[in-house]
Amino acid sequence: MKGFVEEFKAFAMKGNVVDLAVAVVIGAAFGKIVSALVDSIIMPLVGVLLGGKDFSGMSVMVGDATVAYGAFVQAVVDFIIIALAIFMVVKAINKAQSAMEDEAAAPAEEKPAEPSEEVKLLREIRDSLKR
Repeated sequence: MKGFVEEFKAFAMKGNVVDLAVAVVIGAAFGKIVSALVDSIIMPLVGVLLGGKDFSGMSVMVGDATVAYGAFVQAVVDFIIIALAIFMVVKAINKAQSAMEDEAAAPAEEKPAEPSEEVKLLREIRDSLKR
């Protein structure tokens, strides 16, 4: 039992698991923000543009069943906004990483290498022969 607890502790404390947990919490909060944006601002504006229709209540009766397609339209708009926001964040991160890699790959200004002892000796010989 003790080995199981130790193994679980090692698993739970890995960086990837903690990062994933943080991402899920932030993603859930971001989803709520986007849903509020869509429900309170975007969909009413779309409704005004479409002649004052409220999408959240739009439905159609098919036999005895009610198909609430307005909620589906709202969920699609939520998804598109979330996907767009995530795309923009990932694009910005990729651009920053690319810039950092380019900067790291660029050779720093190199000082001229000190000539070897052989080159120094040959220069001394050349200079003495000139004299």
